[in-house]
Amino acid sequence: MSFSVPDLDTPRGARGGLLYVPPSEGLTKWVSGDIYTIKATRHDTNGSLALIDAVVPPGGGPIAHAHTDEDEAFFLLDGELEFLDGDRTFIGEPGSFVFIPRGRRHRFRNVGTTDVRTLFLFTPGGPEDLFVEGGDEPVPGGRPQPWDMDKVMSLADLVQRTKLQVMPEEP
Repeated sequence: MSFSVPDLDTPRGARGGLLYVPPSEGLTKWVSGDIYTIKATRHDTNGSLALIDAVVPPGGGPIAHAHTDEDEAFFLLDGELEFLDGDRTFIGEPGSFVFIPRGRRHRFRNVGTTDVRTLFLFTPGGPEDLFVEGGDEPVPGGRPQPWDMDKVMSLADLVQRTKLQVMPEEP
């Protein structure tokens, strides 16, 4: 469970403080075969950002897309991800930082043979609503599965509300 810790220099009742989410906490959702632990949402950060700790299995990752109103950034912790940047691809490895400006066609994919762990954030926050509201509940002992077209279509209202633009894989 996360909680806000008041800023000791801020008068009682004034806005302020910090957000602390311990390592084993956050809202975990299965999103099209990936495991996302949402560490901070726009609601937690006064709209500033959203932060997700993601485990991406081999073959995992979203389809090509763009975010209309948010920038996205990744920091790779373990494994390698192939990133689509407009019309080119490149491999990010552990310790890599990737910044994706709003409106840029992109995707990430695990093209390796082991799980990848990455942190990614949106600024400002908002697109994480798709994961929070549309993600699947984890099943103990199970593994997330890629979404089929029926699941994707069931999220059409969320996709529209979060202004996610689904784009073709090829330019």
